Amino acid sequence: MITIKVEGPDIAAALARLASGMAHPGPVMPVIAGIMHDAVMENFAQGGRPAWTALKPATLAEKKKRGYGEKILIRRGGGQSLLSSITQQADAHAAHVGTNVVYAAIHQFGGKIDMPARSQQAYFKQYKDGTVGNRFVRKSQSNFAQWHTRGAHTIEIPPRPFLQLTEADEEKIARKLLEYLADRLQGG
Repeated sequence: MITIKVEGPDIAAALARLASGMAHPGPVMPVIAGIMHDAVMENFAQGGRPAWTALKPATLAEKKKRGYGEKILIRRGGGQSLLSSITQQADAHAAHVGTNVVYAAIHQFGGKIDMPARSQQAYFKQYKDGTVGNRFVRKSQSNFAQWHTRGAHTIEIPPRPFLQLTEADEEKIARKLLEYLADRLQGG
């Protein structure tokens, strides 16, 4: 058996600082939250790391038509987008990155949405020559209405994990933790 005996006030003080740094990591948590936030933003910028499942051609065409661009999980327009909802927080013992939008989980984990059958009235503008425009208008601006029925169907959304760290991200976090502990060991 080998016994190592640590003696001396300098070594004891250094070990106490190291233990304190491990028990109270609060000062490094905002840095880690920032690294995690940057990693999530990079996931959006690169379309996933690894790459997310491509959009179906019909979905891509609809996004282009509406001016949303071609990037997956990035929507421009009204309402809060998934990208702009990503927040970071840090406290004395943890770093967090997340979102509060309701639809985030279906994109993160994938899943199926069962849509029931429904009927809906669509409003159009009918011109003097009898032709009907091909764009929907508000009921107040309409002079022609038509009922449309859609049967029950299932929408399948593949997982596109945006709240994910790569191995390189995890290594960067580990380096920051080691730097923090080394600084504490040296009295910082």
